[in-house]
Amino acid sequence: MAGRKQFDVDEALRRAMHVFWHWGYSEASIDRLTEGTGLGRGSLYGTFGDKSALFRKSLLRYAQTYHPQYEQALAGPHPSPSAVVAAFLQVALNRIADPTVPDGCLLTVSATQFPALDEEGRAMVRAMIDSLRDRLEEALRAAGAGEREAAELALCTLATNKSLAVLNRAGFSGADLATVAAATAENAAALPNRPAEPSEPR
Repeated sequence: MAGRKQFDVDEALRRAMHVFWHWGYSEASIDRLTEGTGLGRGSLYGTFGDKSALFRKSLLRYAQTYHPQYEQALAGPHPSPSAVVAAFLQVALNRIADPTVPDGCLLTVSATQFPALDEEGRAMVRAMIDSLRDRLEEALRAAGAGEREAAELALCTLATNKSLAVLNRAGFSGADLATVAAATAENAAALPNRPAEPSEPR
């Protein structure tokens, strides 16, 4: 039929996501995106819009793929806050071990290139990170952590999660990354359950 797209739009978006994931926003040139998706410039722009729009669609696709895995891992019930930490970090380890996807994490590499993103892209990246942090806090409280302990553990676990992606891109082994995750969970078990203190809004 006239005007009907002769390619799989969802598959093209998946491939574009991998280009941004591998190269980062700054280095994901239009030439690399057309090569990675197999689309011409006209089809790429006509289907997804400009590079910024395609990045945001790719980031959303990434979140829709991986964030439900975090949700499932955090759903529990968990016997302790340290079990929550271990379950959350295991999701990252599983993704890192998948040979069919680029190293690291699209959300992490996008955060490292914050200045290169447009305002809407920056807002999406921060909102996704904040969402993970909030969900972690909720799961930690459900596992018995106090308010202050949950807030501290969520922040530290999130930081470890992002550092695993960076170390993976730098060539650290899966065994090294598993050691980091295990040590983080063990340290979580030793964190005292302290009374909450007032904090500034995030």
